[in-house]
Amino acid sequence: MITNAKFLLGLALVGLVAAGIGIYAYGQSREYIRGPRIVVNQPEDGSVFSAAPIVVAGGTQNVAYITLDGAPIFVDSKGNFREKLLLLPGYNILTIEARDRFGRKVEKTLELVYNEMEN
Repeated sequence: MITNAKFLLGLALVGLVAAGIGIYAYGQSREYIRGPRIVVNQPEDGSVFSAAPIVVAGGTQNVAYITLDGAPIFVDSKGNFREKLLLLPGYNILTIEARDRFGRKVEKTLELVYNEMEN
């Protein structure tokens, strides 16, 4: 009887430890499971500008490689980026693409208008 109780207690303890390890592993890997993310803080999609030079800025998570219209951009240690660029007169489409180390990708597209007549 005591041997049976010890066995059940040991089995319950092993189950609790395994569940704890599983929950911990999920918590640590949750951000990697979600894949890469991009947040563009400026400019706002659909904005109209009267000056050609603008700044595109935002943040990333779980990104190994990021581009703005196909050109690599740099991200600081906190995942923030800030790129200056010139808009062409009229309608502009900017594409920010990011990939994580597993090859998953995400894209953000900004549609901006440069109206040089407003100057």
